Amino acid sequence: MRRDAGEEIAARLAEVRARIGRAATRSGRLPGEITLVAVSKTVAAQVVAAAVAAGQRVFGENRVQDALGKAEACGPGIAWHLIGHLQSNKAKVAARFFDVIESLDSPGLAFELDRRAGEEGRRLRVLVQVKLAEEATKSGVAHREAPSLIEIAARLPNLELAGLMTIPPPPEKPEDSRPWFARLREMRDLWDGECCPRGSLRELSMGMSTDYEVAIEEGATIVRIGSVIFGDRTR
Repeated sequence: MRRDAGEEIAARLAEVRARIGRAATRSGRLPGEITLVAVSKTVAAQVVAAAVAAGQRVFGENRVQDALGKAEACGPGIAWHLIGHLQSNKAKVAARFFDVIESLDSPGLAFELDRRAGEEGRRLRVLVQVKLAEEATKSGVAHREAPSLIEIAARLPNLELAGLMTIPPPPEKPEDSRPWFARLREMRDLWDGECCPRGSLRELSMGMSTDYEVAIEEGATIVRIGSVIFGDRTR
């Protein structure tokens, strides 16, 4: 990769971190409370390595196999989040490799991840992905069914229920996403302590390149940002 391309990624990361900091300050929070997940799906391993060189340590991938190759190129000390839909037949590898599964969306997947994590002798952090809008193309558990899934995940011994994730409809402008983010926060506040031990839903993963500042203002603790760091997707 060209040296100037690596410098451009470093500059983009610095700008994103600065904007995260300003959004956190506006909402009366500390910038350190927000985890930046650099979404590296479709991005070549050497480009991800440039982000690592710029200090980024948390990455998100949609596909299990893509993450494995990039992890080998980037070396140790990196946290990997699975943010795409996970099929049960990939749960064994996912439970061994990923630090966080952000896309838990069914009881069947919860039971399978629990079983596979147990085989690995580890406790796997998971977020329940809640589908707030009726979009056929989006994964996630319907919000009416989410409390039941939260209860199940909270009881499984090899899963650490950590919070909720959502992907709202694509916004025309950042403010369009605010009602969806506020709704997830309100649901979290309702379900935490009712469907699971209080404090289990401390993480809210919401907000992407187009609307992450609004998400932080509405309580996001994790933002998933790809294109403003790595450029437009090729596929």
